[in-house]
Amino acid sequence: MPRVAAIDCGTNSLRLLVADVDPARGVLTDVEREMVVVRLGQGVDRTGRLADDALERAFETTSDYAERCKQMGVEAVRFVATSATRDASNSETFVEGVRERLGVEPEIISGEEEAVLSFVGATAVIAAHHPSPYLVVDLGGGSTELVLGRNAPEAVHSMPVGCVRLTERRLHSDPPTEDEIVAATRDIHEALDQAAADVPLGETRTLVGLAGSVTTVTAHALGLERYQADVIDGTVLGMRAAVLAATDLLGMTREARTNLGFMHPGRIDVIGAGALVWRETMLRVRHDVRVAGRDLPTVVTSEHDMLDGIAWGLANHLDSPQA
Repeated sequence: MPRVAAIDCGTNSLRLLVADVDPARGVLTDVEREMVVVRLGQGVDRTGRLADDALERAFETTSDYAERCKQMGVEAVRFVATSATRDASNSETFVEGVRERLGVEPEIISGEEEAVLSFVGATAVIAAHHPSPYLVVDLGGGSTELVLGRNAPEAVHSMPVGCVRLTERRLHSDPPTEDEIVAATRDIHEALDQAAADVPLGETRTLVGLAGSVTTVTAHALGLERYQADVIDGTVLGMRAAVLAATDLLGMTREARTNLGFMHPGRIDVIGAGALVWRETMLRVRHDVRVAGRDLPTVVTSEHDMLDGIAWGLANHLDSPQA
């Protein structure tokens, strides 16, 4: 089995997956998963540039990941950068720094490609247990990707709203004021209206949420005392329970969030916005499904996402005759 490394650099976090992949059996075995909050997208929505200290944090973590890949005998590495880097005028500085430290060319991918990778990573695991079509929602720091499909993506849209971007733009108080929440909700609804023009949300049979904001809402709904990825992965929540958990996190003070045992320190200041995006997305999808004459009583959370999609792509490339 080839050993591959997938690295995803988003607006908030820099994540590594080292995995052994068996394409013939359709099995991906984790060797190591790691996530460091580097907040690369710090201020990008306002300045249009990657901040010097944010770049330094990202480069330090990249160097660490490069050393670990070497120690674990990784055969192939793919480094993918998403929303913050797409939006930055000085992205070439980032690209050069990663190339120098990792020895591979980082790829700045579109929101649509990000969505496709997330769909592949998530559905490879859940397809055997839930009906299609699947609507996979990957809620990031700078953008949120929606992709609908059965065996493969059929409709894709990238919304320019995420937990970091929305926090910096709208949610400044502790806790957020009603006026701030109304303004942020308006932004989300406008983005969802645009998404619905590309993605027929009402066709959804299984709604799947990915990434840290969603998994944190799920941990809260489950009442976990600490973050347990194995418990969270594959969780099926009632829609009402998921919405209530998101609403509760949105209204908390920073101090209250800090005291939650499952809360990653790097999410404390942005989880309110992430929870709001997830809540409004769930409600919109349920509404459109009801308009279509059906119901959507539950939502599925997955710990498998774009990193898994990148790993599958690497393994399939190495397994091909041309590789």
